[in-house]
Amino acid sequence: MPVKILVADDHEVVRQGVRTILSSRPEWEVCGEVANGQEAVEAAKKLEPDVTILDITMPVMSGLDAAKEIAKLNLDTRVLIFTMHYSSALLQDVRLSGALGYVLKSNAARELIHAVEKLLDGETFFDGESSSAKQRQKPSRKPLLLRQSLLFAH
Repeated sequence: MPVKILVADDHEVVRQGVRTILSSRPEWEVCGEVANGQEAVEAAKKLEPDVTILDITMPVMSGLDAAKEIAKLNLDTRVLIFTMHYSSALLQDVRLSGALGYVLKSNAARELIHAVEKLLDGETFFDGESSSAKQRQKPSRKPLLLRQSLLFAH
């Protein structure tokens, strides 16, 4: 039985891109695509997807509000927020919404499959946290030219 995934984003080109990325896994199928949060809640009830991917900024109802509604309904779907926005405050809102994961659109090509796999395994995936941790790493104090010469010397 294939893994069913619902995709909610108000931009058709984004939905097509997500579908293309997910199609690399033949055992996964996009069971539905919707353009706003209210449609996402209704489709989640009707289609019973294993994973629901929600954009945050959508008309009628935001992805965060849709995630909260899906959580209230106690549906057996794992919600992944998919957005171009990142902030620690937004990340906290995502966690409070009941979503189990968060992927930045700028990282979709390399992180979306991994995030869905994590959710299917009963884990969480918060891409923004790993990104902020990387940003907190101290930069090298060696000048750029010295770093480059060290790289080429080996």
